Amino acid sequence: MTVSKKVILLGHYGVGKSSLTRRFVHRKFSEQYSTTIGVAIEKKVVALEDQEVSMIIWDIAGESSHTKVPQSHKLGAHGVIYVIDLTRPDTYQELDTEIANLQKYLPNVPILVVGNKKDLFTEKDLCDLVKQLPLSPFALSSAKTGDSVDETFTELARQMV
Repeated sequence: MTVSKKVILLGHYGVGKSSLTRRFVHRKFSEQYSTTIGVAIEKKVVALEDQEVSMIIWDIAGESSHTKVPQSHKLGAHGVIYVIDLTRPDTYQELDTEIANLQKYLPNVPILVVGNKKDLFTEKDLCDLVKQLPLSPFALSSAKTGDSVDETFTELARQMV
């Protein structure tokens, strides 16, 4: 049995939302930055133990706050991946407030925070950085290497069913 679930990717511009989506859906990565205008929609089926989840992934143009994203883009979301750029503190300084506000708008919807671009850090620097974050991320990922990308989307699929 296959169920369809709408997933939205949120976060500031340039954090890697499109790169994570491209890595997950197409197994590709591009060094060239291309800004998303509005929303880009992709689809991928994730096979879980007892069912398949057709993830309709809405890669939403980057904004400094989810309140600037059109409500229509968030309407009907079953899950959220909120992406931060570990190299840019401005993308996570208000993370706890942003997630709390998002939870009010989307109650009972799983939200996974993902710290992207981990490949740009040593293991020690990464550990030190995580201690400074206002919220613990679900995963530290790299769209470039693919590290933790599949695991993040698969975990969200599990939480949505």
